[in-house]
Amino acid sequence: MTTFAATRGSLLGPQILGTLFILLWSSAWIAGKIGLESTGPLTLLEIRFSGAASVMLLIVLLTGAPWPRRWADYAHLAVAGLLVNGLTLAALYIGLNDGVSAGVSALIAGLTPLFTALAAGPLLGERISASRWAGLTAGLLGVALVVMNKISFASAGWQGYAVTFVALAAFVGGTLYQKVFCSAIDLRTGNLVQFAVAAIALFIPALLLEGLRVHWSEALILSSAWLALVNSTVAVSLLYFLLRQGQASRVATLFFLVPPITATMSFAAFHETLSPIAVVGFGLAAAGVYVGAGRKV
Repeated sequence: MTTFAATRGSLLGPQILGTLFILLWSSAWIAGKIGLESTGPLTLLEIRFSGAASVMLLIVLLTGAPWPRRWADYAHLAVAGLLVNGLTLAALYIGLNDGVSAGVSALIAGLTPLFTALAAGPLLGERISASRWAGLTAGLLGVALVVMNKISFASAGWQGYAVTFVALAAFVGGTLYQKVFCSAIDLRTGNLVQFAVAAIALFIPALLLEGLRVHWSEALILSSAWLALVNSTVAVSLLYFLLRQGQASRVATLFFLVPPITATMSFAAFHETLSPIAVVGFGLAAAGVYVGAGRKV
C-alpha cells in the first residue's frame, strides 16, 4: 500500500489531504502540552513512538503488508525515522525545556519551507519559480506575525537555540531523505520500522535523564493516545504520502500554517491570547501556502 487514496489533486482542493495533514500535525502541540504536565518530554516521546509502533504492527499483521526486501531499505528507514521522529522532536522539546520561548521555537520551525526549498533545488532538481519564492516570503512573514507577541530571547542560553536549530535541520534533512530513499517502500511496514527505531533510540536517554517517570492520569492517557494514533500513525503517513505525490518543497510550504493553526487551537483549548495581528499573520501564511504550494502537490 503506497497510497491512501487515488488523488493527485490540489493541496487545498476538494480532497483536502494537505489541509487534513496540517490540522492533525498542528494538534500535536496541544496534546503534547497536556501530556507534559504528567511526564518528561523524552518519556512522552517514548510513550508516543512505542504506542505508534504497536498500532502499526497490528495494521501490518492484519493487512499482510510486504516487508522491505533489502537490508539497505531498513537502513534508509532507520535514518529517516531517527531524523524526522526522534531527533526532531527530542531536540525541539529539549530547546523548550532549556528556556526557548514557544514563539521563537515556532519561528525557527517556520523556516522549514524555506530551507527545504533551498535544499530541494540542488538535491532533488526541483525548480522554484519566482512566484513560489514570493509565496515562501509571504508565508514566513505570516508566521512571524502570528508568533510576534510570544517571542522572547531573554530566557534561554545559546544551547537552547542551537538545539532548536538542530531540530529544524533534522526535520528538513529527514523529509528530503525520506523522499529520495524511502518512497518505494510500503508505508505500513516503513512506518513500523521508523517508529520502532525512534522508540529504541529514545529509551536510554529517557531512562537516564528522566527515569521514565510517569504520573498516570486520564489526561496523559488521552494525550498519549492522540499523539500515537493521530499525530504519528495518521499525520506522518499523510506527510509521506504527500511527499510521494509531489515536490518536497511544495509539501513543506504547508508548514507555514502550523504556527497559526496551533495558535488558534491554543486559543480554543487554553484560552491563550489570539491578537488581531496574529489573525492577519494567519491570512498571510495561508496566502503564502496557496502561492508557494501551487496547484499540485
